Amino acid sequence: MRRRGAATLRLNAAPFPSPTSRIDSDDIFQIYLRAKSEADAALRGNDQLDWTILRPGSLTDDSPTGKVQAGAEVEGSIPRGDVAALIATLLATGAGVGAQLEVVSGETPIAEAVAAL
Repeated sequence: MRRRGAATLRLNAAPFPSPTSRIDSDDIFQIYLRAKSEADAALRGNDQLDWTILRPGSLTDDSPTGKVQAGAEVEGSIPRGDVAALIATLLATGAGVGAQLEVVSGETPIAEAVAAL
């Protein structure tokens, strides 16, 4: 779905930080997470783009299951293949525009999770 002929951007953001992350740390990964957070905020404020921010849990090399759990406060891991399948489904359907999704492995089939957006 496009608004006013706007370009579409889907951003696969960094995994969401854990509640114990120190945002003020000088650790290189924490600096990276701060930069990604600022990029996410800038994207959310851009009304010229159809955007989706996908924030997967810890990525694994496990075989994809085709099932996810999406929500504001989900914790866990997710196979890279499921993240790829979720992105492909979001692109194919146009669902999730203007949404930030945190996602981990779960029991909901990807197509069903996307349809619920």
